[in-house]
Amino acid sequence: MADVNNPIPNPNPPPSFRPPRRPRSIAGPIVLIAIGVLFLMATMRPGFDPWPILFHYWPVILILVGLGKIWDYYWTRDHPDSSGRVVTGVGTAWIILLILFIAAIWRGGYYYHDNWNWYDGWGRPARHSFSQRYNQHDTQSIELGSAKSVSADLNMPAGLLTLTGGASRLLDANFRYDDSDEKPVVDYSVSGDQGQLTVRQSRDEDIHFGNDGSEWDLRFGDTAPLDLKLEMGAGQSNIGLNGLNVEHLDVHMGAGELNLDLTNVKNPNLKANIEGGVGHASIRLPKDKGVRVYATGGIGSVNAPGMQRDGSAYVNDAYGKTPSTMDITVNGGVGQIDLLVQP
Repeated sequence: MADVNNPIPNPNPPPSFRPPRRPRSIAGPIVLIAIGVLFLMATMRPGFDPWPILFHYWPVILILVGLGKIWDYYWTRDHPDSSGRVVTGVGTAWIILLILFIAAIWRGGYYYHDNWNWYDGWGRPARHSFSQRYNQHDTQSIELGSAKSVSADLNMPAGLLTLTGGASRLLDANFRYDDSDEKPVVDYSVSGDQGQLTVRQSRDEDIHFGNDGSEWDLRFGDTAPLDLKLEMGAGQSNIGLNGLNVEHLDVHMGAGELNLDLTNVKNPNLKANIEGGVGHASIRLPKDKGVRVYATGGIGSVNAPGMQRDGSAYVNDAYGKTPSTMDITVNGGVGQIDLLVQP
């Protein structure tokens, strides 16, 4: 008879329960490598700015990581006894993202600056032409006609915009684009003394990486007072208003870079408004004309050497000492603003 206090051990004990091991992934090391690449580039190029790529393609990050998680879920469900994997779906997604990001940098799809000059990823001036990528080219010229003043609306989906003065007519336009993009359209009409200029291009819905999109080179003439409005989806805008009689400037950016030069604008009472999700805005300002800049909304940081705080605004040394004042307002999700006073 078995001893109740000392039962006979079961010769075939059930196996002890072991919770399934979580798959080990290299996603963490990949993220660390990506962060290391960013810091390395920031060290090599102090003005390195990857935000145009990140701002423009952040949905791709969500899509790839989401697909990776779905893959991990079904793989774990179908392999409950697996001891784990080195490369998971999420890890694979981060590898793909890192490769795409490096490819965008390799193609020159980011920019850095040394306060007064902008360069692409290869050290070329930011206004370097990427025309070798385009197989379509078009030029158009517009005469002022009888207009005494002009309102210009520019609508560019994505790419590189260079806007300067120096034209003998109202507008000399040079467009470069691919077969997949619509040809830019220029419309101009005059009603009484008022001219209305529109430059637009249909949006290309394809996904690109780096400095993709069209290239516009617009040169305006100092023929009449100008109200200028720019709508841009993504890319880089180099706007130099020196010598132009611009009364109002309205810029709406999606994602990318804004490089705005106001050092020698003809109208000292210029009113400028900048809105949108700009990754980086660099604004060059005169020192001999009064300037006041308001920065509101989701501003990341403001770098304003040579300017002082005046309440909620930044002002230069000439503010309040000249009969005119240039007023600039920056609203929205701008990552960083550089307010650079002319030396």
